[in-house]
Amino acid sequence: MRNSADRTSANGTPIPLRLGVQRLRDNPRASVLIIGGGINGVGTFRDLALQGVDVALVERGDYCQGASGASSHMIHGGIRYLENGEFRLVRESVIERNALLNLAPHYVKPLQTTIPIYTTFSGILSAPMRFLTHRQGKQVERGAFLIKAGLTLYDFFSRDGGTVPRHSFVGRKKALAAMPQLRKDVKYAATYYDASVHNPERLTLDVLRDGQLANPEARATNYVSAVGSGGDGILLRDELTGESFTFTADVVINATGAWVDGTNSVLGAASSFMGGTKGSHIVLDHPELLQACNGTEIFFEHVDGRIVLIYPMGDRVLVGTTDIDTGPETPAVCTEEEIGYFFELIGHVFPDIVVSQEDIAYSFSGVRPLPRHDDTQPGFVSRDYRIERRKETQGEREITTLSLVGGKWTTFRALSEHLANDALAALGKARVQSTAGMPIGGGKDFPRSGAEEREWIRNALRPGFDEERVRVLLTRYGTRAGEVLDFLAEKPERLFNATRELSGREVAYMVEHEQIGHLVDILIRRTSLAFRGLVTSELLTELAQALAPLLGWDETETAGQIRGAESILAERHRVQVKSLAV
Repeated sequence: MRNSADRTSANGTPIPLRLGVQRLRDNPRASVLIIGGGINGVGTFRDLALQGVDVALVERGDYCQGASGASSHMIHGGIRYLENGEFRLVRESVIERNALLNLAPHYVKPLQTTIPIYTTFSGILSAPMRFLTHRQGKQVERGAFLIKAGLTLYDFFSRDGGTVPRHSFVGRKKALAAMPQLRKDVKYAATYYDASVHNPERLTLDVLRDGQLANPEARATNYVSAVGSGGDGILLRDELTGESFTFTADVVINATGAWVDGTNSVLGAASSFMGGTKGSHIVLDHPELLQACNGTEIFFEHVDGRIVLIYPMGDRVLVGTTDIDTGPETPAVCTEEEIGYFFELIGHVFPDIVVSQEDIAYSFSGVRPLPRHDDTQPGFVSRDYRIERRKETQGEREITTLSLVGGKWTTFRALSEHLANDALAALGKARVQSTAGMPIGGGKDFPRSGAEEREWIRNALRPGFDEERVRVLLTRYGTRAGEVLDFLAEKPERLFNATRELSGREVAYMVEHEQIGHLVDILIRRTSLAFRGLVTSELLTELAQALAPLLGWDETETAGQIRGAESILAERHRVQVKSLAV
């Protein structure tokens, strides 16, 4: 077994990913150790780094690989949480949604949302019972009166600092004029605005990079897991080499989502905080459905009372989501039953549109980090978060462990600030600055209109690059694309034959700056190629050949990486890799 310090590329230089592990080994102590590299762990890492804290983060897989990468891609105020009485969460969510539209405009965009409505007064009598008992009871469809009341209240929460329009209501004639393929018995259509995040994985990387740049003492690495605890500290294991080492910290933050209880067990303290639910989605390559949506997300109540969505994203359509009680021990994959459910809900809104298995470009599923909820129905489980604190003596030191229970994408900044404040209090330190109002990565000075985008692209052009290539980079990195272009221009760039969206030189940038551990990391979490169903056998081969000399892979490892990527795409995402020649 090779030591992480022995992992070198073909030219003899250390592998950048393993340099992160080596920094932990060389200095196996930090004031704060964060376990978990989802958006909440990474957000807390950035916050603490900005306070000048010596903070380290480890993630057992890739960043944003768990629930953070399996979301509905929405940044929303949570209109349905009003029915649960979670007014504090709705208020915080709306504030954070409005802020992210300004702070991360490269990834977070306004999202027009339409609710098709088929009754007028239905659900008025059953709504108070749902509110009081958090149970669905006998299914009664929510009608226009109830939805109007909810949207009016939602507008009230959105009014301070609001950056999106208030809701509107139209009747059947206008609803069908806008979306002719809606069910003909639609009576009204309500339209309101939230926000979307089309690249949650890249937004997570941007937040991480901000933390690393803010504080040279801040260290983060993926593919390192916490596997034990003792008097000397926490035992960490490099998942790529199998090497283990001990790390100590004064504060440990357990931000492992649905795995919080398992992580606490590894750390030597039993807990039963979590009770997750599985949410699945499919991505469809279906031009007729895309056109039927008319550029708006369809957000509605299905026949079983679940709130579901049909969501145009670029030239694909995202459909979701389910809410099934499960635990982290169950593999999170989209099942045939869930796919049947998705096809059924599409037919509920667009009865004349036919969807088949062949239209599925990608599927994904994750376990939401929800609190233990016993007999509360999944749809009514709180989406709010709480922080559980524990103190213990480890040798001669007192250790504080903070376990994050719950949390959602939209509120990650506020949640991270809360977690960071608790860590600062345990360390006896004061906050130096707030992240409120702080642009995120490539969102700084991001062009806000088509004209501004065209100007930015013209100004960023380098010899040998055309406008389309720069546009791809701007979409992928935000204004950090300028930094990427400088790197690419240092040596000749040759685009892949299998896709015009990637080159060997850009792969080298990702290896050097974004901690690539496996081939599949680039397909799923550094680009949207898998999400859009654009992975081919030729692309796998080209990508593996580009990565091999950079990551020190021999022929056997390179072939194994291709097989591993094919297996993950097939088993977890229902993608059968095909050849361009087919």
